[in-house]
Amino acid sequence: MPVRVLVVDDSGFFRRRLTEMLNADTRLEVVGTAANGAEAVEQVAKLRPDVITMDIEMPVMDGISAVRRIMATSPTPTLMFSSLTTDGAKATLDALDAGAVDYLPKKFEDISRDADEAKRQLCERVYSVGAKRGIRLQRTVPTPLHPQRTGMAPAAPRPAPMPAARRGHYKLVAIGTSTGGPVALQQVLTKLPGNFPLPLLLIQHMPGSFTPAFAQRLDQQCAITVKEAQDGDELKPATALLAPGGKQMLLEHRGGRVVVRIGESEPGQNYKPSVDVTFTSVAKLFAGQTLAVVLTGMGADGREGARLLKQGGSSVWAQDEASCVVYGMPAAIVDAGLADAVLPLSDIGAAISQRV
Repeated sequence: MPVRVLVVDDSGFFRRRLTEMLNADTRLEVVGTAANGAEAVEQVAKLRPDVITMDIEMPVMDGISAVRRIMATSPTPTLMFSSLTTDGAKATLDALDAGAVDYLPKKFEDISRDADEAKRQLCERVYSVGAKRGIRLQRTVPTPLHPQRTGMAPAAPRPAPMPAARRGHYKLVAIGTSTGGPVALQQVLTKLPGNFPLPLLLIQHMPGSFTPAFAQRLDQQCAITVKEAQDGDELKPATALLAPGGKQMLLEHRGGRVVVRIGESEPGQNYKPSVDVTFTSVAKLFAGQTLAVVLTGMGADGREGARLLKQGGSSVWAQDEASCVVYGMPAAIVDAGLADAVLPLSDIGAAISQRV
């Protein structure tokens, strides 16, 4: 049975174009369209689609308001179409806070310059999200802005099951994710206290125009500090460095210190940033001293880097299938026999905090 899709956009041309592309994939079926958010709310209640593609700026009711209404009445996995601009980034992050699970570029050439490849990736993303119609659309309530600076402590994390014993002494936490990652990272990082003793590296598949706004938003929501990584940044306790979109984040010794190196992608590196690239770099400098976590996402990015970490004695955790938006990257870890623990998203932050 094909995944049933509702297409929402105020442009009739875009609705027709997207409908044709999705219907060309036998795994997908567009069961309805809507020209604004109000129509989308009505169509969701009537058609009960498996997944929604949603524009942000529309008349009558915008996409963000529509997502809030849909999540309150008929929770449905929703992919936002976004412009890859600074303003588009902020609006998209608002949509994710409202309940959307992920986003896609409004210009298909931003997915891939090859039209057929862009169509393939588009259909694959819609299918992967829609195929999990029963996923739990969990949302977190952001903690107060910088609670450690206002004298308020974040809520105590609920107990989490402790994974198998580690083999080394942790000096770094590295987290990789893709589809569904912005919400997953928020849920994990808001569980960490302001005095978290280790530095963190975050690798989220995201365009360069999005990562500054995303890092700023996480920093506002978390007790720890979160910033977009810059070349030469030092690793500091209770500080998470987010890999900048369109670049690669590595570690290197520089002047007797371990610092971040931000570089361009090399031929054959499909993801910018890439979890594999960062994990591989970490494995060289922190062998047996890293806790690596792979969260929701399509594909298998992170598997080979995790293999090197595991061979060096570090620990690797994966998010469980039930709580993933797309069980691709964690599944690659589990299927390769690299996972020391498989945890639901709601437990990962508490488990990291307890373990280190």
